[in-house]
Amino acid sequence: MRKLIPLWPNQAAPYTEQSPDQAQPSLTAYEVEGAKVAVVVCPGGAYMNKAEHEGGPIAEMFNASGIAGYVLDYRVQPCHHFAPLGDALRAIRVVRSLGYKYVGILGFSAGGNLCCSAAVHWNAGDPDAADPLERLSARPDFFVPCYPVASFTQYTHIGSVEALLGDADPDDHALRRYFSTELNVTPETPPAFIWHTANDELVPVENSLLLAGALSRAGVYFELHVYPDGPHGMGLAEDNPDARRWAGECVHFIQRLCV
Repeated sequence: MRKLIPLWPNQAAPYTEQSPDQAQPSLTAYEVEGAKVAVVVCPGGAYMNKAEHEGGPIAEMFNASGIAGYVLDYRVQPCHHFAPLGDALRAIRVVRSLGYKYVGILGFSAGGNLCCSAAVHWNAGDPDAADPLERLSARPDFFVPCYPVASFTQYTHIGSVEALLGDADPDDHALRRYFSTELNVTPETPPAFIWHTANDELVPVENSLLLAGALSRAGVYFELHVYPDGPHGMGLAEDNPDARRWAGECVHFIQRLCV
């Protein structure tokens, strides 16, 4: 039985009233003794559910290379549209409090949108906060969007947009821009490893291309890997001779970055 770490122990999570059945978001720990690097893993699922094959197996893949993994059980529909991002930022703080030198975040599809949102909307923490965790920085040391819904304004996945925004006006351009990573990248955005397939029919590869372009213009270090073929939602892509290379290339990126 793996250790379950609540994000807000002994207190209610923000926006609980919108999602009372998801009152305590949590992390499932896949720890490695002596690891200096940890990755928060955000499975995809269009902000409606969370795909199991994009959770535990990804953390175990990192474990094989000496990297700790923490699978995030973040809130999904119905929830307030800022609840998942709050969960992701809190998760980074929780994992950072465990003593790792580097903490990154990875996400697939809509979880990739969450991963990207954490990378562009992080905050440095409040030194005067009563909660010690809230004093820690939520800036990830790197982020790994995997076939992400990087944009809510162009080439997007409308199901993810509608599920996250919920009761908010789906035509609220300010909200859609807020959750469009390519419009919010700054020079302080952390380094990124991005991968997609060229013929993804559900979430077009343009999402990753737009994100990469924004990172390039901001002078942020990144890698972009576009593999020629493969459907959406492959996870480790073990049956795809090209796309399955992403895991090893991602680990190499992290090891080179976190020295």
